[in-house]
Amino acid sequence: MIVAAQVDPEWWTSGLWNGRPISEFLRRRDITAVFRFLHARGVSYGRIAGLVGVSANRAAEIAKGARQVTAYEVLERIADGLNIPRPAMGLGRDEDAVASRAPGTVAVEGGADRSLVGVGASVEASNLVRLRLGLDEALAASSVAPRQLELIEESASERMRVYPSASPQVMLAMLAADCREVQVLSLRRQPAAVQARLSGVAALLATMCADALMRLGDVAEARRWYGTAIHAADDSGEPRFRVLVRAQAAMLPYYFGDPAQTVALADAALAVTSIASSPGALAAAGRARALARIGAAEQARSAIDQARRLFDQAGDEDTDVAFRFPAKRLLFYLSGAYTWLGDTDEAYRVQDEALRLYGAAPTVPIDAALIALDRSMCLAQDRRATEAAVTARDAVADLPETQRTEIILTRATDVATAIPDESRCGEVAVLTDYVRACRESARRLGTTAALGP
Repeated sequence: MIVAAQVDPEWWTSGLWNGRPISEFLRRRDITAVFRFLHARGVSYGRIAGLVGVSANRAAEIAKGARQVTAYEVLERIADGLNIPRPAMGLGRDEDAVASRAPGTVAVEGGADRSLVGVGASVEASNLVRLRLGLDEALAASSVAPRQLELIEESASERMRVYPSASPQVMLAMLAADCREVQVLSLRRQPAAVQARLSGVAALLATMCADALMRLGDVAEARRWYGTAIHAADDSGEPRFRVLVRAQAAMLPYYFGDPAQTVALADAALAVTSIASSPGALAAAGRARALARIGAAEQARSAIDQARRLFDQAGDEDTDVAFRFPAKRLLFYLSGAYTWLGDTDEAYRVQDEALRLYGAAPTVPIDAALIALDRSMCLAQDRRATEAAVTARDAVADLPETQRTEIILTRATDVATAIPDESRCGEVAVLTDYVRACRESARRLGTTAALGP
């Protein structure tokens, strides 16, 4: 065949793909890598399809990894059409099987060989070998290579490292690619241990997507992503993830909804496991803040004690990685709790300590801004309207423009609303106008949902 001459048989012994010998991919029967290897050498997918006897669309799907090749006869056809030595792919030769038959055997209809030994008959061993190899291939094709799974988990860890300092729009673009990769792998049948790890990664990625959408003010979509995160966490079977995603999901109604729902979600998180953990401390702290906001003062103070106790038992060391719960994040939550309790002296003290731990140039600017907005609420409660308005405006202005999202602007609006009508002039009016201008700018930039006026 003339076109077959375009595939140099030497490629299969000396070629490299992604810096590794192509022979490694042949041994694993990684046909996706084989097709991409040929395409990089100028062989079109249409030409490859013609050589191996499949449609052009199917060849493209195989090259994209959307379709796996596991059928033994198709693998044979690929080896023959692309001049791949069959032994390189662990495939036997039909003529070898015929030559190896013991005297006294004959081929029968259906391809099975039966030995003429007395009145009994048995399936030829070579056919059993072929069946076993095909079954092994089917199982291997549905499993993720250990290093590939490690890379996926490492990528998720890197996303959690950069998430706190990145804008939500940038993070959503990055997370989308990771979510697609996990989705493709999860659609295949995976061994239970592999699927559990994939589901754990999916839970973390979905939670970051939900949190980013919450920051943008897209409440409905954030709620859906939190639901996906909870589903994935439950599928992972990992108690830490199950607590974490529920504790994170509890934030949404606190900022954009009914704080009583936050209490219910936090209770659900704490009910998942009786073992002390940093996600459990997060859930308890979120519960305390929400109880204070709905006016359940006695319960809120009890929840504060619980959060402190759980943190002492299992809190994280100082870190800025997403979803970790170091002392500064505990203080951030307690800032909100004491603010809503009206205990401004304790709130100021906690806020000072938290901001000291976050530092003058915080890696997590949104946390520092929200703490400053808690302080503004305390100032408003203490009838220091001008200071409250200036502090709130500075909290927003100190953020990069892409971080002035709806979660921040809503809290700034809460400050202005908390100031009595008779004091809503001067700096308070400036704050209101500034928030309105920021919201309009955010809409143009696509950095917030159209929630406010």
